[in-house]
Amino acid sequence: MSDRTLAGQFFDAAVGLLQRVRDEEAESVAAAGSLLADTVATGGRLFAFGAGHSSLAAQDVVYRAGGLALMNLLAVPGTVGVDVVPATLGSALECVDGLATAVLDSSPLRSGDALVIVSLSGRNALPVEMAMTARERGVKVIGVTSVAYAAQTASRHASGTFLKDHCDLVLDSKIAVGDAELTADAVPAPFAPASTVVTSALLQAVVATAAGALAERGVEPPLLRSGNVDGGHEWNARLFERYADRIFYRR
Repeated sequence: MSDRTLAGQFFDAAVGLLQRVRDEEAESVAAAGSLLADTVATGGRLFAFGAGHSSLAAQDVVYRAGGLALMNLLAVPGTVGVDVVPATLGSALECVDGLATAVLDSSPLRSGDALVIVSLSGRNALPVEMAMTARERGVKVIGVTSVAYAAQTASRHASGTFLKDHCDLVLDSKIAVGDAELTADAVPAPFAPASTVVTSALLQAVVATAAGALAERGVEPPLLRSGNVDGGHEWNARLFERYADRIFYRR
């Protein structure tokens, strides 16, 4: 065990993972940013989905100061975070066949849109079916997952496949199976997960890339401003009006 404090060890682990994804996923981040920029420039809409704690990273790019105003949360009731009671119900719903298709049937998602699906393991039925069905409907899919799970665990989808197998682009978070960075002699289980830190950073890097790509094309990126900055609400109101047909979190 390191001489550093456990807090210091966690920060070191998180920084190391961020450096890995920065260097090893650079091409994928650039491609994902270009895909979002293409979607915005051609009149498409943007959506993000994640279940359980994976939803935290998806929510972080929706209605976010400095983020794209056109990014909408694709919510599946009972799986958005851990607010459902009991919290274990959310985990059970991730394994229900047909749920993703039912959600997509009632969602505004359509051909020409882009969908970001966040799933650390990528093994459960919900994200796999979500990706499969969305692509069948002409939606571009970006998957954010840990590819290691596909090599070390079994799929829980009937096809035996993982989220990574049904995406136009995959961002690998490099998170180890089990999502715990630390161990200690006196602690009976691994602890200190870093997936939220890394996945959120990956998605913010993609959004930053998309904004830059739009600007390079002469298209003003539809970026929200903080409501806690003077003029922020007025700025955002103009975006909401201009893109009313592509923003669904205000309806």
